Amino acid sequence: MSGRRSAVLVLALVVVAAVSGPWLWRYGHADITAAVLAPPSGAHPLGTDPLGHDLLAQVVAGTGRSLSIAAVVAALSTATGTAAGLLAGYAGGWADAFVMRAVDLLMTIPLIAVLGLLAVRLGGGTSGWLIVALAVSAFFWAPIARIIRGVTLSLRTSDFVASARLVGASTPRILFRHLLPHLVPHISVAATGYVAAAVALESALSFLGLGVQPPDTSLGQLVGQGAPYVSTAPWLFYAPSLTIVIIVGAVHVAGDGLDVTDRRR
Repeated sequence: MSGRRSAVLVLALVVVAAVSGPWLWRYGHADITAAVLAPPSGAHPLGTDPLGHDLLAQVVAGTGRSLSIAAVVAALSTATGTAAGLLAGYAGGWADAFVMRAVDLLMTIPLIAVLGLLAVRLGGGTSGWLIVALAVSAFFWAPIARIIRGVTLSLRTSDFVASARLVGASTPRILFRHLLPHLVPHISVAATGYVAAAVALESALSFLGLGVQPPDTSLGQLVGQGAPYVSTAPWLFYAPSLTIVIIVGAVHVAGDGLDVTDRRR
């Protein structure tokens, strides 16, 4: 329990830093200073890049953007996958077949290849990150839909569902009042997993140049920009890389051990 609490505290601090950092730190991520490739110092705690950008400001801005993408992906993927899995598992028949064939199709398509085709349309500005998040979400809902469908199949024959039908409960009431509460633990685990996976995937895509585009920034983009300087200016590579490791690790620890036990009464 103490490990999960520590992880939650670390995540909270990261979120607070990402939100408040741009207001508290004297440099913005796009500001150019006179220090070029300066190592970490009191003036620049994480050093500067070849253009004179303060790396702390860039890491703070990149963390905020990566977390924004992860939040959108987790919310959309979890909501879409839960709705699709709940419908497929409860309705059965053609609805179940349609959803499962869609899931099978999405899980066979290489996501990076699809985003590579979209990369030419991402462009810069403030909308590029949202396009990345929506594109990832369009694929990420499939795994949770499969999980929710399987749990719903086992629950729809339960006594409490049969009792609800006998008293004339409508299908929406059965789905949202009786079935959905029993799915919350599974949804919670999936949502935390999506946050970690989205941060890692966004970092990989941006590292490859298929994600967030300049003048916007993200942790993956910073890692990609710092990779050529790993021997001469290692702070450019290791600072954003360590931030990614901290976020992904903390999310996994925070989500590890969440209650997914059977809650049927």
